[in-house]
Amino acid sequence: MHPFTLEHSLPAYRADFVLYGAASVALAAFLAIAGPRAEWTEIAAFALAGLAGWTLIEYVLHRFVLHGLRPFSSWHEEHHRRPKALICTPTILSATLIAALVFLPALFLGDLWQACALTLGVLTGYLAYTITHHATHHWHGDNAWLRQRKRWHALHHSPGMRPGHYGVTSAVWDHVFRSNQGRRRG
Repeated sequence: MHPFTLEHSLPAYRADFVLYGAASVALAAFLAIAGPRAEWTEIAAFALAGLAGWTLIEYVLHRFVLHGLRPFSSWHEEHHRRPKALICTPTILSATLIAALVFLPALFLGDLWQACALTLGVLTGYLAYTITHHATHHWHGDNAWLRQRKRWHALHHSPGMRPGHYGVTSAVWDHVFRSNQGRRRG
């Protein structure tokens, strides 16, 4: 398997969930065990900031990169054509971007604990996104939150609708930036 393949085999697709789940647990354990107790409140605040920040990162990436920047938009169009296919961002790409754009700048601007905590928040947000996105396309659960996310994401995939509904884990930024207007194209 090529590491930059967009359509994954089932084991490679599932590995993404396992790797990001394990990385989140390992990073949380590292912070809990090795992190200075006097800084736990600050560490928790950075982790929560990373988690909240993920929602904006998710929105910006989906709206402006996956729907506006080649070659990513052509890759994402394939997902829209075949929403049940196991198409996702290659793990090596997402992991490299998180390390380069979250961990390293946070380490440069702060310290190891802040960088790890911020990265933990973003990693956890990304994991929540991958699970939620998978669930919107593949699960048949009767959970009210999942039903709501499935309806929201279906609006994003609906042909003939104005572009919008970019948030997968949260609709907050669609409301803020008014990209939740689901009117038919006229």
